[in-house]
Amino acid sequence: MTKNPIINALLATLYIVIIASVMFFGTKLTGPVNSVIAPVAVVSLFTLSTAVMGCLFGYQPVQLYFDGKKKQAVQLFLQTVAVFACITVFIFILLFTGVFS
Repeated sequence: MTKNPIINALLATLYIVIIASVMFFGTKLTGPVNSVIAPVAVVSLFTLSTAVMGCLFGYQPVQLYFDGKKKQAVQLFLQTVAVFACITVFIFILLFTGVFS
């Protein structure tokens, strides 16, 4: 939620790493869950993630837009998405090269 697209993208990545780690290690600790709580947890996590990413990617651009700085708002949003896309490509490169296998 800053005006720095690199920080915004890194915070989004950090959030994803934390959630993925909890999901990965949590299933090892608890095992399979056969109850209604599992789908409720997944939908709740999806909703929370949407809100968090909305704040990280959209809060400052929306503020700038309503302050009359439309060009700067679009630029910040697109730069944040571009940095996040680069991070995502890097993660896929790590995945396909087997660095963490």
